[in-house]
Amino acid sequence: MHTHTKGLTRREVLQVGYSGALGLGLPSLLRQRASAADSESGVQRQESGKKMILVWTTGAMSHHDTLDMKPDAPAEIRGQFNPIQTKIPGYLMCEHMPELTKIADKFSVVRSFTHKDNNHLMSTHHVLTGQFQPGAFFDKIASRTDWPNYSGAYDYFNPRNDGIPNGVNLPTYMQQPPLLWPGQYAGLLGAKHDPWQITADPNKDDFKVDSLTLAAGLDIQRVTDRQSLLTDLNKQQLRLERSAVGNRMKSEQEEAYNILTSRKLANAFQVQQESSEVRERYGRHTTGQSLLLARRLVEVGVPVVQVNIGNAQNWDNHNNIFPTLKDRLLPPVDKGLAALLQDLEERGMLEDTFVVLIGEFGRTPKINDKAGRDHWGPCFSALFAGGGVQGGRVIGESDPHGGYPVKKPFSPEDFGATVYSVLGIDPASEIRDRFDRPLRLNSGSVISELF
Repeated sequence: MHTHTKGLTRREVLQVGYSGALGLGLPSLLRQRASAADSESGVQRQESGKKMILVWTTGAMSHHDTLDMKPDAPAEIRGQFNPIQTKIPGYLMCEHMPELTKIADKFSVVRSFTHKDNNHLMSTHHVLTGQFQPGAFFDKIASRTDWPNYSGAYDYFNPRNDGIPNGVNLPTYMQQPPLLWPGQYAGLLGAKHDPWQITADPNKDDFKVDSLTLAAGLDIQRVTDRQSLLTDLNKQQLRLERSAVGNRMKSEQEEAYNILTSRKLANAFQVQQESSEVRERYGRHTTGQSLLLARRLVEVGVPVVQVNIGNAQNWDNHNNIFPTLKDRLLPPVDKGLAALLQDLEERGMLEDTFVVLIGEFGRTPKINDKAGRDHWGPCFSALFAGGGVQGGRVIGESDPHGGYPVKKPFSPEDFGATVYSVLGIDPASEIRDRFDRPLRLNSGSVISELF
């Protein structure tokens, strides 16, 4: 699979400003580029003030032991955890999610998501794109025939040239070689719409994003000067403009220049600028600091941020699920997500920021002989807040064993339609693949009960 990165090598940094050889000012270049993109694609821009932070439980969180507990079920179903009452009358959550339990009036829970897959890769694609993967089969890795993820589609309808990406995924990249998880890319829309992929731990003292760090000896002013100095290369303008390779290089150089000179974005990655109090509030661990970084990115204008809670199968708890959830997985998510929702609200950002906690499927109702739960696509849960969501609601219902929805079943397509609508994109919009074939973006229905 061809991957597209925004990282800058020393050679690329030295080339920054070479677009000055075209004799065009930066504002003019950006206007022309945006205009050309719209004209070439025929896409109607669909802008919205709503943004999204998608918190992804890689490998699939158990709904039985978190958001859809079954205290009256037999022991082999209900598990080892006790439920505690939330601020939502009659709604119980896991005892190991105490911080979220305290603020249940700020979010709503859907307990009736369902699909037919029990495969990690296919299910990940299904939920992260809102469409079934073309030609899907067991362990089918990512390809450019896949449907676009949410940030890829957003970028398709809302291209920008201000140095701020439309999508950022962090802090992990879902792969277990040779398997590469689909749903992380813009798929059939092409590499230019892919989100940025950050693979560094924001909890580390030396955290930085290399693609936003200039090579030794260079600074913003020197790069700006370099662009001015290269204007004497105008004689190459005609040759470059006639060259498809030259045009592509020009576009990449403009983007590189924008990235390098975007102090706002670079500053957003400086989580070290936050007070010790704020950082402790989120939790001094990878999950907490990743959620804090997500807030900082949304704050500077990144519309879609995906935070992966672990690598590809972090929540794939086939063995010893209860100590794993209690000691390792639930405490950071509980603390970090509760802090995020409260922080967004205090900053006046929650109404315009759609926050979702979800995974690719649920876990089996019956605990297996290794004290774990296996893959289960027929029923799973998700948590929603902000972006217009009405807090304090419990939507849908599963059967007494948590095996199948019995009220208001929703599909990944419905999830996708909801995401797109919040982002200001009509789910029925037309997109075109690399062969210029028209396709409907999404075939689901918005989960109206959330709003």
